[in-house]
Amino acid sequence: MPALPRSTQPSSPSTRRPPRGPVLGTGPGKGLTILNQTTDRLTAPAQASAFTRTLDRLEDALFHLPRRHPRRVAAAVVALLTGTAVTAFGVAPLTATTAVPTQQLISETLPAPAQLAEQLEALDLSELQLHRNDLTRGSDTADSLLRRLGVDDAEAAAFLRQDPVARRVLEGRPGKMVQATTENGRLATLVVRSPAELSEQRDTHFTRLTISRDAAGFKARAEQAPLAAEVKLGSGTITSSLFAAADDAHIPDGVTTQLAELFSTDIDFRRELRRGDTFTVLYEALTADGEPITWGSGAGRVLAARFVNAGKAHEAIWFQEPGSKGTYYDPTGRSKNRVFLSSPLAFSRVTSGFAMRFHPIHKTWRAHLGVDFGAPTGTPVRVVGDGVVEFAGVQNGYGNVIHVRHGGGDRVTVYAHLSRVNVKRGQRVAQGDNIGAVGATGWATGPHLHFEFRVNGRQIDPMTIARASEAVALSPAARGRFNMVARTALAQLQSAPAVAANGVRME
Repeated sequence: MPALPRSTQPSSPSTRRPPRGPVLGTGPGKGLTILNQTTDRLTAPAQASAFTRTLDRLEDALFHLPRRHPRRVAAAVVALLTGTAVTAFGVAPLTATTAVPTQQLISETLPAPAQLAEQLEALDLSELQLHRNDLTRGSDTADSLLRRLGVDDAEAAAFLRQDPVARRVLEGRPGKMVQATTENGRLATLVVRSPAELSEQRDTHFTRLTISRDAAGFKARAEQAPLAAEVKLGSGTITSSLFAAADDAHIPDGVTTQLAELFSTDIDFRRELRRGDTFTVLYEALTADGEPITWGSGAGRVLAARFVNAGKAHEAIWFQEPGSKGTYYDPTGRSKNRVFLSSPLAFSRVTSGFAMRFHPIHKTWRAHLGVDFGAPTGTPVRVVGDGVVEFAGVQNGYGNVIHVRHGGGDRVTVYAHLSRVNVKRGQRVAQGDNIGAVGATGWATGPHLHFEFRVNGRQIDPMTIARASEAVALSPAARGRFNMVARTALAQLQSAPAVAANGVRME
């Protein structure tokens, strides 16, 4: 049977051909009836061709569906995913815990300790004694100081205000070390430690002021007591500056200044200091009644030191020969002290070197035949070597100036722009003696020290003189004792790297 031709013209509803393939319709029964009217009249090849065309149309419709109805497709996808999530949550199994934890209470009656009542009564009758330390402040009053020390005692506050000796606690400079002992809140004793009254005893003694209570009331007394020295060991590594590294190692500034001065002839700390340089120092720490002092440098003499600069180690040991002034030597016995110090100031910065410069007052380029050290007004100036004062007074642009001739020869040092002159013409001075103070007299735009070194009347760079000057020699008679001191000191310095590696600071 030949295949029926497909009509190309639209037909009316009354003449439209029945659809090919299975058709859903309603039958006489209560269900759906599949109609195969057209399919029954088609041959097998025709049925296959019609089925292929149907698949093509279905594929084409699915392909264009997202473009024609994007919102509907997106809504359908979201609804599908939401339904899946809800379904997944709904089917997740839940395990019920049926076991209820049980609690057990265990009690035991213990017998009371013997003599409990007597012990409680003894505690009530005993006096509570407390100790507290602090430092005085510039704004302190008798009441505020006692309150900070945990003392609630109006009688003690009145005594501090009225007694002439006790009033010294709040007078003078702040920073005095205060130690209070209280019994049930009332002051029992108050000990105040401060610098010695005489300036020449500041490095060796301290003032101890004691306020105590007895049956008759409070009493106050003041006395001068000697400082004690404890040997301590510290080490550090240079990251930015020497003083910053020393602060990190909790080394007092006085020790740091001595360290810089000790190696000043070996290392130019203004230009040769390198990051990663290390140092180790054995020094004396000053204490008052076992407490480290908080005034002054807080430290005594450097006993031994090692400084590694750019990979080269420099070492120094303090040694004093019988009948002579002590000084520093290297391990071979060669003195670290030179005939001339490297600087007339303990430790400062160079503001103008020995070179051509633009003069700040004359506004012209000219040779600067000296070295300027910047420092605050009043900073002590020391003589760099033994000699005799040749001139002390006012001189043209130098202002207050001192000339010192050394060794009775042709070498003279000049110290200019001083605010104070402490020596007279013809006076003998020893290396390190205080001869004046930094100022801004003469042709000066600010406080500083102008320092010159003259040989046969001609100025020479002072920074080169100290390194080139001769060293003090150790006598052969003291060599054996020095070797023993040096071995002990170097052994202590050697232990510092191992201590630092373990994170422990040795004292």
